[in-house]
Amino acid sequence: MTKIVGAAEFKAKCLRLINDMRENGEPVTITKRGRAVAVLSPVSDAVDRTSILGALQGSVLAYDDPFLPAADPADWAAFR
Repeated sequence: MTKIVGAAEFKAKCLRLINDMRENGEPVTITKRGRAVAVLSPVSDAVDRTSILGALQGSVLAYDDPFLPAADPADWAAFR
């Protein structure tokens, strides 16, 4: 079951609500003027967080002159 909290109450009790959610795993729905605007839910421990550093390594096979523009300036709308 999801806990429902108004935005003002969430602002006042944010840290406690986060700690409660971490302990019991129950998501918190945040409302504003009676309408749901956000859901705070616990992060799964099984989430694989791989680094993006080096993710594109080897994807550029050849680039003759790195100081030349990647596209013809005439193709840009700003130069028209």
